[in-house]
Amino acid sequence: MTDDPQVTNPKARPQKLTARFGLAVAFANQLHRRQIRKGSGIPYMSHLLGVASLALEHGANEDEAIAAVLHDAVEDQGGIPTLKTIRRTFGKRVAEIVEECTDAVVIPKPEWKPRKVAYIARLATASRSGQLVSACDKLHNARSILGDYREVGEDLWSRFTGGKEGTLWYYQALIGAYRKAEAPVAPPVALIDELGRTLGELERLVRVAPGRKRAASAGSLR
Repeated sequence: MTDDPQVTNPKARPQKLTARFGLAVAFANQLHRRQIRKGSGIPYMSHLLGVASLALEHGANEDEAIAAVLHDAVEDQGGIPTLKTIRRTFGKRVAEIVEECTDAVVIPKPEWKPRKVAYIARLATASRSGQLVSACDKLHNARSILGDYREVGEDLWSRFTGGKEGTLWYYQALIGAYRKAEAPVAPPVALIDELGRTLGELERLVRVAPGRKRAASAGSLR
């Protein structure tokens, strides 16, 4: 029994992380050092480290943790040449997981909706490792979206190519795809349940937002 409330499955803990993981963090920082998170001045590395943290808390081994740190490297920083560097430096398995979590390898990226539809479809054949890292990525993003929505409300959606409707559709479809996955490749149930709860709270706030605005407007006329 562990006293750490963040560890979802302590029996699934990997061996101690080696220098490979540190090398991956340094490589990711080199690639993403000029990136910030949407609508903020927060370094993009905060997301990559957050995804790796979630993966480790849900039983990731070192290859999966490294892939979590590098999951956006190909999509955002260099495409296929970057994938080849990852394969050469960190091995075939890490490269395979990163590729499974990548929805575009060219810049400019293809049109948003077809790209997301294709990503969701590929989850059906993704490995357990790919499902795990993907789900951790989406949970970390969803938590950030929820927190930002609480801060800025409907103005948030201007940050996203898919807007409000597209973004909510995407996360609903992702949860459906993760839940369709069967053992042994399915991501941890607790992870998908938490993603569902996060999306549910976001949807609840979106539903009540117009009512809040009407109430505020009415109050200003009194």
